[in-house]
Amino acid sequence: MIQLSEGNRKILNIAIPSIISNITVPLLGLIDIAIVGHLGSAAYIGTIAVGTMFFNIIYWIFGFLRMGTSGMTSQAYGKRDLGEVTKLLIRSSGIAFTISLLLIILQYPIELLGFAIVDTTEEIRSLASLYFRICIWGAPAVLGLWSISGWFIGMQNTRFPMMVAIVQNIVNIVVSLLLVYVFRLKIEGVALGTLVAQYAGLIMSVILWNKYYGKLKKRFDFRCFLDRAAMKRFFQVNSDIFLRTICLVAVTVFFTSAGARQGEIILAVNTLMMQFFIMFSYVMDGFAYAGEAMVGRYVGSGNIPELRATVKRLFWWSLSLAIVFAFAYGAGGNLFLRLLTDDNSVIEASRHFYLWIVAIPIAGFLAFLMDGIIIGATATRIMLKSMVVASAAFFVLFFSLDKLIGNHALWLAFCTYLFFRGIMQGYWGRGIWRIG
Repeated sequence: MIQLSEGNRKILNIAIPSIISNITVPLLGLIDIAIVGHLGSAAYIGTIAVGTMFFNIIYWIFGFLRMGTSGMTSQAYGKRDLGEVTKLLIRSSGIAFTISLLLIILQYPIELLGFAIVDTTEEIRSLASLYFRICIWGAPAVLGLWSISGWFIGMQNTRFPMMVAIVQNIVNIVVSLLLVYVFRLKIEGVALGTLVAQYAGLIMSVILWNKYYGKLKKRFDFRCFLDRAAMKRFFQVNSDIFLRTICLVAVTVFFTSAGARQGEIILAVNTLMMQFFIMFSYVMDGFAYAGEAMVGRYVGSGNIPELRATVKRLFWWSLSLAIVFAFAYGAGGNLFLRLLTDDNSVIEASRHFYLWIVAIPIAGFLAFLMDGIIIGATATRIMLKSMVVASAAFFVLFFSLDKLIGNHALWLAFCTYLFFRGIMQGYWGRGIWRIG
């Protein structure tokens, strides 16, 4: 039996629950698709695809509520500053509520903008509009949950977000099936099932917080919103993450649209191959979360030797996993594709590009790892600068080679973008573990 050091056990105690949580996230969308897929019309599937895409983009942009809260909370935890730990939860939750309120108020122009970007049939537009107008009321639950989940991670606790994610999926399945097949509500039933699951997750998080961290309530001080220096730092950290996320969304959306312009087969190939990147990202994000929590803790406590040791351990875990994924993708390529589709034309076309999937784990592991380390150290300006450089490399490389090598240019640009993210963050962020 392999004996792990205490440091490695700490990493796995945070990473494994995070990986499980990440894997359950797409299940909310897949469950909805599975339910409407048996309602007798392809329009229902298209409706869920469009609706979930809208919300993925909207909520993705506000991902700083989780990441910024996690990094700053872990540092306050490392300092044993329970007053600041509590204030961070209040600030993050207050900002989450404000943003969600604005999303609800501005739902109509947001909906118009979404349909201006996505061209759909009139039937899908009508159904997706109904889905959107129901699910937008879940914004306070989603953003509130992101704030408290980031706070839990900062407190070195990834078990609670994992438990909440599992419960959300169970609630979604039960309520959606009940509303669709018993009350015959169809799209409305699926949307309401998602909405109920989102609030169930938030309520469960609040209950868990109250049970295990309730003693901190005596430290609640809502005047923390008047602390200009603290609010300035909070917004500086989160604005860097926000702008970085805008770049990330731009690359991701362009990748999809560039593939679509090359025809249905290439779009299908890229969509299927991207699933392998997503699977890899779920695992790597677990170790990035461990980096957020542990690096922040040791930066906050000033424990430089343990900080350096943790960064080394995280690097070797990440590199080892990248090699395992690359080998698995290389050895099981055709089998993996056939699990996703039985369309021989798509499988045959994929063979010309499959080596890019083998390359992605090696090219991208450092980007995920450094995201976690830098968030934990709240050196978010480094994240932003690195993302700008990497995004520029993506677009320059693609437009330079597009007419020469076609879809290979898109994948080369994407791998280069991941590689540059990691390398630039590693170079600019090396001072994090060299301090002291």
